[in-house]
Amino acid sequence: MQTPINEKANSSSRQIWVDADASPKVIKEILYKACERTKTNMILVANQLLETPRSRYIRSVQVASGFDVADNYIVENSNKGDVVITADIPLAAELVAKDCIVLNPRGERYTKENIGQTLNMRDFMDNLRSTGVQTGGPDSFSKSDRMAFANSLDRVLAQDS
Repeated sequence: MQTPINEKANSSSRQIWVDADASPKVIKEILYKACERTKTNMILVANQLLETPRSRYIRSVQVASGFDVADNYIVENSNKGDVVITADIPLAAELVAKDCIVLNPRGERYTKENIGQTLNMRDFMDNLRSTGVQTGGPDSFSKSDRMAFANSLDRVLAQDS
């Protein structure tokens, strides 16, 4: 079920979009506080029902199950200057091309200068895994990752939209 985002609770045109299916709970909690503090609208998009705090700034959209359905919803509905939180590198590449500000949950900002190399590395590692090479996964999510994300988010939200 897709819910249209028709009205904005504040006068700012910048919104935060969250690829919420795989977003860590602690990141969502940081985002909830930041939205309230900065009065910034946020839309969490997932293919499952999400519980969110009651807030005039926070909404969730449940999309149908399926490959890239949530990603496609974010790409179709986000605008230049919007902030998007995702760990999905191909999605990040599409959003950077739309001039969105893209952060991953560890606080890394994807830009036109670094997304190509990041996407190439992701594809290279994917190819290695498909041939049976054990590449390991990302490091476990740490307190310093949470702090890096919070700091990056604060910097982005402090910028003029």
